[in-house]
Amino acid sequence: MRIIVDGFGGDNAPLATLQGCELAINEYGVDITITGDENELKKVAKQNNIDISKMEVVHTTSVIPVCADPTTIMSDYKDSSMAVAFQLLAKGEGDAVVCAGSTGAIVVGASLIVKRIKGIKRAALAPIMPSDTGCYILMDVGANIECRPEMLLHFGVMGSIYMEKIMNIQKPRVALVNIGAEETKGRELELGAYQLFSESKVLNFTGNIEPRYIPLGDADVVITDGFTGNVILKLTEGLGKMFAGNIKNMFGGFSGKLAGAMVLPKIKAFKNKMDYTEYGGAPLLGTAKPVIKAHGSSNAKAFKNAIRQARDFVEKGVIDEISTSIAKIKEQDTKNEA
Repeated sequence: MRIIVDGFGGDNAPLATLQGCELAINEYGVDITITGDENELKKVAKQNNIDISKMEVVHTTSVIPVCADPTTIMSDYKDSSMAVAFQLLAKGEGDAVVCAGSTGAIVVGASLIVKRIKGIKRAALAPIMPSDTGCYILMDVGANIECRPEMLLHFGVMGSIYMEKIMNIQKPRVALVNIGAEETKGRELELGAYQLFSESKVLNFTGNIEPRYIPLGDADVVITDGFTGNVILKLTEGLGKMFAGNIKNMFGGFSGKLAGAMVLPKIKAFKNKMDYTEYGGAPLLGTAKPVIKAHGSSNAKAFKNAIRQARDFVEKGVIDEISTSIAKIKEQDTKNEA
């Protein structure tokens, strides 16, 4: 299996990217193609004793800036490390792409170059988030600010399949974010989506979920529009940092350190549970081939786990399963119309 990695995506590239690729090759036995300035990649590798002899380097002449208009990936930055990675994937010269670059450019580039699964109107970003009982997938978190009810239904189908195939959760509970649990709550978007979810024969739909119950683990697949999802994501990240800071302050001083030593294993377990580097990245669900959006501040460990995530994405046949389920929904809609 060959994973294509954008060598210059993310805050810590290319060093962290190269380190993560080396770890993934040694641990998972995958083949790696890394895109970017070949001279710079080789220089950084040599300076940091990174073995790139097992990596195929594809030279590119530019990097798309985070602040750039995402649509320019098809014109001004068509030879960027990100665009070339997608071009290689589209041509079948790899099985999946991992990139920590601009979210907007990833969504646009993957949708236009790699294309979408037949029947899917929009691809959606879906990070795996920690909960009190394990984890859940949240989608969308920013790729689609404006959504229609049928788009949310597709998000639910894709998220459910991903959680079942990749996270090994049988019959994932799918819930729709709303301001109340009643089916009469929400905007036209939520009201329309609720009806579609209820009528669906491919989802284990459990109804609406209020945001307060999301981190408690009341759902495995949490569905909403990109604006709301991004707010939930960033609020969760902020609360995580606040909790971490407060816990650290609690164990300051001699007595605090003494008490901390007694509960250190539990603190470490909690820290690992909240650590995004353990999950790797967020799948961009809906594209015709697997794409993983790694966190912008990914370190070597995060890149390594994002590559493992991409490997699992391919091995578990998630794309084929999504295609089959979307086709069933279309067939069901056709019968209903008749």
